[in-house]
Amino acid sequence: MASEATKYTKIKHKNYLDYLPFEQTEDFERAQKGLIAKANDLVIKNDKKKIVWRLDELENLLQKDTPDTVNPSLWRHEKLNTIAGLFEVTRGIYQIRGFDLANLTLIKSQNGYIAIDPLGCIETAKAAIEFAKKSLGNIKITAIVVTHSHWDHFGGIGALVNQQNIDNGAIPLIVPDQFTQELVSENIFVGAAMNRRSVYQFGNALETNAKGFIGSGLGKGASTGISVPLKPNIIIKNKIEELVIDGVKFVFLLTPDAEAPSEMCFYLPDFSALCAAEIITYHQHNILPFRGAQARSALAWSKHIDEMLTLFGDKSEALILTHHFPEWSVNNITKLLAKQRDLYKFTNDQTVRLINKGYTPSEIAESLKLPDSLAKHWHTRGYYGHLNHNVKATYQRYLGWFDCNPANLNPLPPKESGIKFVELMGGIDEVIQKAKKLYENGEYRFAAQVLNHAVFGYPQNKEARELLAHVYEQLGYQAESATWRNLYLTGALELRDGAKKRGGLSTLGEEIIKFMPIEMLFDYIAVWLNPQKADDKTMTLNLSIDNEIWSICLSNSVLSARKGVSKDAQDLYALSRDELNAIALNFEAPKYPLLNQILSFLDHPAPNDFNIIEP
Repeated sequence: MASEATKYTKIKHKNYLDYLPFEQTEDFERAQKGLIAKANDLVIKNDKKKIVWRLDELENLLQKDTPDTVNPSLWRHEKLNTIAGLFEVTRGIYQIRGFDLANLTLIKSQNGYIAIDPLGCIETAKAAIEFAKKSLGNIKITAIVVTHSHWDHFGGIGALVNQQNIDNGAIPLIVPDQFTQELVSENIFVGAAMNRRSVYQFGNALETNAKGFIGSGLGKGASTGISVPLKPNIIIKNKIEELVIDGVKFVFLLTPDAEAPSEMCFYLPDFSALCAAEIITYHQHNILPFRGAQARSALAWSKHIDEMLTLFGDKSEALILTHHFPEWSVNNITKLLAKQRDLYKFTNDQTVRLINKGYTPSEIAESLKLPDSLAKHWHTRGYYGHLNHNVKATYQRYLGWFDCNPANLNPLPPKESGIKFVELMGGIDEVIQKAKKLYENGEYRFAAQVLNHAVFGYPQNKEARELLAHVYEQLGYQAESATWRNLYLTGALELRDGAKKRGGLSTLGEEIIKFMPIEMLFDYIAVWLNPQKADDKTMTLNLSIDNEIWSICLSNSVLSARKGVSKDAQDLYALSRDELNAIALNFEAPKYPLLNQILSFLDHPAPNDFNIIEP
């Protein structure tokens, strides 16, 4: 049974109430500005009547007073995230918010509307357009712009257009440089692990209530419908590039290696409007998200914002964000951009300064605080990213995972070290008693460390698991970051219920396999080779794939592929690309005996139910 908030958690909450400017209400006015139609009791289902997105429960929950089990700063932020509907940003620009994790923006063009970032899945994008039609009338999509390579901004494209209309040039699909490569690499190679970890980041397994899920900071959560990416026909490759799309002038600015490895912002001179993609949000973003990614550059992030500020700041009357609500007026927009720029520059510079003074990642995270000039603005708070884990990610980007302390070079794995730590502390019963005192004194962080050893060493001990679950709940209740809250509370849930298959990010599956170049497809298949199964096996064969020859070689428990004919091949098979796609999905090729034998040495992708909080 979930804990109540303790007196120590309530004290933490009071500290936030005393420090932050809760008397300010301007954000709630901005979030409502331009409202055309409010989305009430929003529930979106797929063709099988399964819910893939809902806002109704959160909307009802967040109308109540702040409970003791939620950080008041986070409660305020998630109330803003729940304001959903169709909004007019400025004349001719409309935004549909609250229908998925991201926003769908529509720009009036010569012959219809240009869609920006069509959400994370087919179901939510379709529902958003149908909702907007009730107020705007027929919506003819004349072009689509995808600002970056994250699934919540492109997965719903198929609800708006089809690949044929893109291929024949009838509908421009415009993306930033390296979009397809980054889309594939991020969602495929470690897709199973990322999907599982996303359950922790986005809180998909939690019930919606005051002791559970209330949002994800970036938006309300992750939709769980079908994502179908389509192949683009226009790629922005220059740092600054101008393009007229159905009568609307766009000035694109590439912003790579920051929030996403492939991303772009754009300015609309005809509307005096700047779209900042996801480079700007109403919180501190992630340098490294819990779901996993390559560590991002806080320095590059700050420089991209400064470029936006320099190029477009003094002529932007509206700022379009792909998450959260817009900002208006040159004065407000330039102030927002400058604060966000300095937020990421501070993160980079101060982390590097302390690195060079010999501080470890945890020491930097513990000591570094934002100055009041940054910290007392709502849009710099750590609702999604957090300074604590962003400085650790910045350390990782510069120096890697190792802090150079020999004790951390080759430690025992968690289970083995857990057993030994528990023994040194007097045995499992003694550890539990000591941890109870830590809990009673509000020392939740150290209690978590102690009990983590107990659970990894003795995972069947119910008392240790239950006590750690209570500890995680208090840490979750205290967290200002939605992702921290979701992580702690999901950990508590799985300590009680175990790891189960739970919905993560929208499923890309077969559709994204079609995107992959053949070489990358073979690289993906190769990472599943089990070296024990393949030990001492040597095989080579040639594959003719749509009349292009590739050679496949198994040796030394490594599976390699290269373009061209191998003289050592034991056989030659002719496959279509569709057959190769099916093999990559199922790891079976019954029609091709030698290839099927090689595939038999592969592990099948995990069902996303592997353990995280226990061995």
